[in-house]
Amino acid sequence: MAEQQPNSQDQENNAPSFSLQRTYVKDLSIEMPNAPQIFLEQEAPAVEVSINVSGQRLAETVYEAAVTATVTTRIQDKVLYLVEATQAGIFEAANIPADQLDPLIGIVCPTMLYPYLRATIADAINRTSLPALHLTEVNFQALYEQRLAEAGQAQEEEKDSGLYVPPGATRQ
Repeated sequence: MAEQQPNSQDQENNAPSFSLQRTYVKDLSIEMPNAPQIFLEQEAPAVEVSINVSGQRLAETVYEAAVTATVTTRIQDKVLYLVEATQAGIFEAANIPADQLDPLIGIVCPTMLYPYLRATIADAINRTSLPALHLTEVNFQALYEQRLAEAGQAQEEEKDSGLYVPPGATRQ
């Protein structure tokens, strides 16, 4: 009796695939609330940067991932400028194991989008006539692991406080 070989077409249809379909600026704002007086200041500004990652399913194999950066520069207690930008992308991810999908959206996608975000922010700041600011590289795997640890810690605190409701249960 001959063994049945899997159809090569079936293997191709079930092979994992991942691709970036489109990247776009989802949101961009820049504020210079203390201009033009702030231009007279001689002191170097302090820069604060925060990064946030999000993602959502759009269709069965289509996902949107987004990276948001907020850059606030201050001279003493006055804001020189505040830039907030969200760079998003549409990704196709088919036949990806469920346990690998969240890290894919939380690590790989932001890593691919971040260079676009850096360029968008640098361009926005350049248009203020102020010196360019180039964001440093971000380790999205470390950021992802940090978020997982924080979520686990919050869940433990809920359990300890008696407020934790396991998945599928209802609070009474």
